[in-house]
Amino acid sequence: MSMDTHDQAAGWFGEFGGRYVPETLVAALDQLEEAWADAKADPKFDAEFNDLLRDYVGRPTPLTHAPRLTAHAGGASIWLKREDLAHTGAHKINNTIGQALLTRRMGKQRVIAETGAGQHGVATATACARFGLECEVYMGAEDVRRQSLNVFRMKLLGAKVNVVEDGSRTLKDATNAAMRNWMETVDHTHYIIGSVVGPHPFPSLVRTFQSVIGRETRTQCMDMLGRLPDRIVACVGGGSNAAGIFCEFIEDPDVALVGIEAGGRSDQPGDHASTLVHGEPGVLHGSRSIVLQDSDGQTSVVHSCSAGLDYPGVGPEHAHWHASGRVDYRSVPDAKAIEAFCLLSELEGCIPALESAHAIAGAIEDAKSMAPDQHLVINLSGRGDKDAEEARRLLGDLD
Repeated sequence: MSMDTHDQAAGWFGEFGGRYVPETLVAALDQLEEAWADAKADPKFDAEFNDLLRDYVGRPTPLTHAPRLTAHAGGASIWLKREDLAHTGAHKINNTIGQALLTRRMGKQRVIAETGAGQHGVATATACARFGLECEVYMGAEDVRRQSLNVFRMKLLGAKVNVVEDGSRTLKDATNAAMRNWMETVDHTHYIIGSVVGPHPFPSLVRTFQSVIGRETRTQCMDMLGRLPDRIVACVGGGSNAAGIFCEFIEDPDVALVGIEAGGRSDQPGDHASTLVHGEPGVLHGSRSIVLQDSDGQTSVVHSCSAGLDYPGVGPEHAHWHASGRVDYRSVPDAKAIEAFCLLSELEGCIPALESAHAIAGAIEDAKSMAPDQHLVINLSGRGDKDAEEARRLLGDLD
């Protein structure tokens, strides 16, 4: 595990980050920060975490060439970083294993989590099953409908799934409910936040656990290509998979970094979840970042065909990378993402998560404008089993 070399004082990334929470949570966040600092200085923690990544999660995940997708795009050579092959089917397990170890280190026995697409919920339930921790997951009712397979998986793994009926009944509302529960149970409960959002130290902590993606990609590119890639593309909701792969290349100016957000149905408010494209500075879920909000400063309703990108904010480090111009953030509409979902399945035999399909759609357009001797890496953040029923509904039954 590569320890934090990107963090700034007190969890700030330029003008973004910090800690905006009720007094009730300050002691728990201080405890987490102290446990995290102790863990980073403890070789035994590092060894146990890395052993689990290898023997339980199945790392390193492969970096594989996509020859037919490359031919379809007609430009750069396209490579897939296969996080879909990690245990539980997505990158989320990297973070939940790390935070479960911290939960045990703090002497707590109960874990809560929020989830949208269900992958973080499944990964949290998996880590809790592995370590014998009580687990409750908060999930919006709309996401429960479109991610029924992952709801069953969480229950099968021993977790209690709390269905949230408030608001838009999606990820923002699940996060609100989880935070309320944490305030009531903070003495014996750890909240495993699933992305690089929330109050300090969560954005740095989650990014560090996910940085294994970037380290592996760097090593694999040097071994297989003899050099670094020309471009890396990843989808961005809260932003953990993108932060995990981007952070190891931030200091390499010749590597273009592209984050793809959910363009939804249109660019009208309420029709998309393109936070960095359309948002403004604000505070959401404990940190200052970029937020989709109305003229009164209220958090906007958002939409995406992908439950994991259906969120009105983004991690503060992404907001900083956006403000600095280091990462190029763009959006892909639902229709293009669903098209890419089918395309990768048909051309490469890999059914991607709808979240990852946004990155695939953006990467195809980028590859077209690149030279054949250039290399583009897509972070395939998860597999699409969970989305098969929803995709069938959106596409109509396939003959």
